[in-house]
This record gives sequence, C-alpha cells and structure tokens, in this order.
Amino acid sequence: MKSDHPGAGTEWTGAPGLMSPAAGRTAWKAVLGTLRRYHWLYLMMIPGLLYYLIYHYIPMAGLVIAFKDYNLMQGIGKSPWVGLEHFREVFRSPDFPLLLKNTLTLSLYRIVFNMLPDVILALVLNEIRVRWFKQLMQTVTYGPYFLSWIIVYGLTFAFLAPESGLITTWVRDHMGISLQLLTDKEWFRPILLMTDIWKNTGFGAIIYLAALATINQELYEAAVVDGAGRWKQLWHVTLPGIRDVFLMLLILRIGHILDAGFEQVYIFLNARVYEVGDIIDTWVFRRGIENLDFSTAATVGLFKSMVGFILVVTANKVAKKFGGSGIW
Repeated sequence: MKSDHPGAGTEWTGAPGLMSPAAGRTAWKAVLGTLRRYHWLYLMMIPGLLYYLIYHYIPMAGLVIAFKDYNLMQGIGKSPWVGLEHFREVFRSPDFPLLLKNTLTLSLYRIVFNMLPDVILALVLNEIRVRWFKQLMQTVTYGPYFLSWIIVYGLTFAFLAPESGLITTWVRDHMGISLQLLTDKEWFRPILLMTDIWKNTGFGAIIYLAALATINQELYEAAVVDGAGRWKQLWHVTLPGIRDVFLMLLILRIGHILDAGFEQVYIFLNARVYEVGDIIDTWVFRRGIENLDFSTAATVGLFKSMVGFILVVTANKVAKKFGGSGIW
C-alpha cells in the first residue's frame, strides 16, 4: 500500500504491527542465514525437542479424561463427559487435606534443608587446591546419585531394620533400646531428608561448581588488593556469583512443590507411617494404577500442573523484583 503523501514513494503504510514485504523477505533471509550458520547446533537440538514433543506435549491431549468418566473399553472419544465432577470428588475427599499437608510439608523440608548442602559442598570443593583430592571428593559425593531409590532403601534397611539392622542391633545389644525407626512416624520424614541429601547433594554441587567456574577471577584479585580475606571474598564475590543459579533452582523447586518425591516416598512408605508419609502422588498411584481410576489421576495431575505454573510465574516475578535474573 502506497502513501498519498508527496515524496513517500513506495513507503509501507499498512496496518500498525504488520511487516512490509521487503522487511519480511529480509527477516526470512536473516533466519535462513542463521540456520545455515548454526545448522549443527540446531541438529543437535532435534532429539531433545522430539523428546519433549512426544513425551510431554502430545500426551497433554489425554488430559481430557479429567473431564470424562473414562472407561478403558469405550476409549477417550466415547467416554461420557462429566464436567468438573472429578475435581469435586478429589477436593471433597476426606483424605485430601492430609495428603496436601504431607506433600507441602515434605516439599518445604526439601527446599529448606536440601538446597544448602549443595551450596556448602560446592564451596568446600571449590576451596580445595589439591587437584587429585578434589576429584576424589567429587567422585565420592557424586556416586550415590547413580543409585536407584530401591538400592538406597536396601542400604537404609540394612542399617535400620527393626530387628536385624546393623545400627539397631548395636543399639539393642549395648544400650538395651529397641529402635523402630523405619516404622516410627517421628523418624519417617528425617530419614527421607537424610537419604535424599546423601543421594543428591553431589549432583547439586556440580551445578554450583559450574557456576563458580564462570566467576571472573579478576574480581578476586581486586578483592585481594582491597584487603579482603577469604571470608570477605566468599561473601562479596563468590556468593553473589552463584546467586542467580540458586534463585533459578529455587524457582524450579517451588514449581514442583506438589511433587514430594514419589519414587522415594513410595519405596519407604509403610502402613504405620501413612499419617505423615502418604502424599498426593502415592494416593493417585493407588487410585489411578491399582484401582484403574485414570480420570482421578488425570484430574490431580492437571491440578498440580496449574498450581506449579502459578507458583513458577509468581516466584520468577518475586526473584526479578529483588534483583535476580529469574528464568526468563
């Protein structure tokens, strides 16, 4: 569209926000040039994109069963619509308040007590100057991450089994006290936290070590010139250098606050600790898999996703308000 203004020539005066044909061709040439220049990097992205597309986005179509009385024989298409009936059933369930309380409690414990060991271990490893000893400590602390929770529970059971565990046997023989830690409601959550710290701290420390490696060494040299000791360097240079990574991981954990670690809890759970250990995911597993109530499972999954989305957006805005970079 040409302007009527004299001398305007072929200036584009279409609707605001629309791109002129010439600008559009230029943009496409820029995009194609970028694709040609970084084509190997984009090819490397394809497997990851396909993974999320196949296993995370396409299955979202199945969320429709949260609003249907899903029947395996009838399939998703022919199952009758029930609207929000499953949501009302879940929220009115007498078990839901306790499940929500246990889930939030365990998740908050993990956020409060499990993030600091990652930072502390990374800072300690960063201060080690003997290279072979540093690599040895990294290997030792990172090794448990590769163990499955079944193996971790087996090790825990070997030490804390009520009658035959190494620790319980020693305490019984030398102190005359019979320990029932694995079936004690007061000890169930601490045992979960301690085993989780032992298993995952090494992996979390690697993330912070990577962040520490990106800190400009000239900042430390400037701090030394200003007379700062090791503690002041830690406080004014090291910790600010990993602040954004800490906030990013915190935001991600807040987004998964309704995921209290299903695999670990399910393996450690027993009938005597249901009051403090039964969480939303274990309840959904019993309803959805053992009782074939897939609609209820999809309902709870959708509810958790909505809560997680709201929490991530809120936490990201709060982080930016306090000077952090957030995750977007």
